Amino acid sequence: MKKQIKRLSPHQNAKVFGIMMAVLSLIFVLPMSAWMAMTMPSVDVHGNPMHFPLFMFLALPLIYLVFGYVWVAIGSVIYNIFVKFIGGIEFELED
Repeated sequence: MKKQIKRLSPHQNAKVFGIMMAVLSLIFVLPMSAWMAMTMPSVDVHGNPMHFPLFMFLALPLIYLVFGYVWVAIGSVIYNIFVKFIGGIEFELED
């Protein structure tokens, strides 16, 4: 039997996707931060001390969460507008 999705919940979908993006970003952020901490020089070309920007790697999952939430919420609202004119995503269920 064919079914159509008539409405997507912007908040619920965005919340789930934002959290998934934040958690999955750790797969890239943690190894990248460890690699940069080990390979970053301690001084720049002028002899000034350089510090590892740890706050940026802590902020990246939060940035992924916020942008993932916002864009999925916007996408869900746009889907809900267009579904009235062109129909919803169609899928088939089997018992």
